[in-house]
Amino acid sequence: MFILGVQNTESKKFKKEKKTGNKREVKKIKIFEDEELEEEEEKIEEENNKENEEEDEDPKLEFSCARLRPFTKQKDYEMIKVEKTGENKRVGLITLNRPKPHNALCNQLMDELADSLQKMDKDQTLGVIIVTGCEKVFATGADIREMAPKEFAHVFGTGFLENWSQVSKVRKPVIAAVNGYALGGGCELAMMCDIIYAGEKAMFGQPEIGIGTIPGAGGTQRLTRIVGKSLAMKMCLTGDPIDAKTALQAGLVAGVFPPDQLVAETIKLADKIASHSQLLLGMAKQSVNRAYESTLEEGLLFERQMFHTTFATNDRKEGMTAFMDKRQPKWQHS
Repeated sequence: MFILGVQNTESKKFKKEKKTGNKREVKKIKIFEDEELEEEEEKIEEENNKENEEEDEDPKLEFSCARLRPFTKQKDYEMIKVEKTGENKRVGLITLNRPKPHNALCNQLMDELADSLQKMDKDQTLGVIIVTGCEKVFATGADIREMAPKEFAHVFGTGFLENWSQVSKVRKPVIAAVNGYALGGGCELAMMCDIIYAGEKAMFGQPEIGIGTIPGAGGTQRLTRIVGKSLAMKMCLTGDPIDAKTALQAGLVAGVFPPDQLVAETIKLADKIASHSQLLLGMAKQSVNRAYESTLEEGLLFERQMFHTTFATNDRKEGMTAFMDKRQPKWQHS
């Protein structure tokens, strides 16, 4: 198994370096004596066999779960938690987990988020992805301590924050479940998702003007397209946040729930979406997003082309046949 191979290789490498006097890797490698290594190998093999038996119960999951396994190992991530949830485990749940700085979006957290989203996007057993934080804070924006020392040449030359847009490029539907504060980059992250559900105490804002800068990851663009120029201007020019009720009225969020029910309600929505064809969900998502990037005429043309394309899919045929037969469709996702 993968884990066993890594431990064997590193142990041998350490022993070799120990003889040559190279102690550079001493603190990074876990050392096992021969007997301990054998016990550890047996333990790992037993755990892996147990995992394989669980996966073998559904042969359709074998390939996809193998691809998904790296992000199911919590030790791979330090600032997020990942799991499969919902009915038939068709929903991927990502929880931002950097509580001490209130889920400040540092480079490492965003890299881990992008990596987990990419893996979930490729997993054929998942239909929808949820991104959430904790009950009091979704995310309070970019990490100011990390950002403050940067100079113009660096941020311009490296395209600082450009990689954040990867969140919006996920093909599967992504839902943000926002409890507590979603400020600055946190609000922008939520807007990169396709749907936002909010807890009753959620607050959305773009306070960057108060620290000598402006939004840099969609706060002036996505927010304006969603809530309109006047409210977006007020939020960006004053830095004042809006509450969940106002966000619902403005169209920023699609639903508001008690904080302790938010994630459950979001999973319920995700399950309903995941019950449809993954192929057609992707086509519908593309069509809706095109409305923000083109004229009405261009958008209508794209929509019609996508509609025509559905007639080349097995799922279009299955869906209409099932409707006429008065039964539930059996999607092939093709």
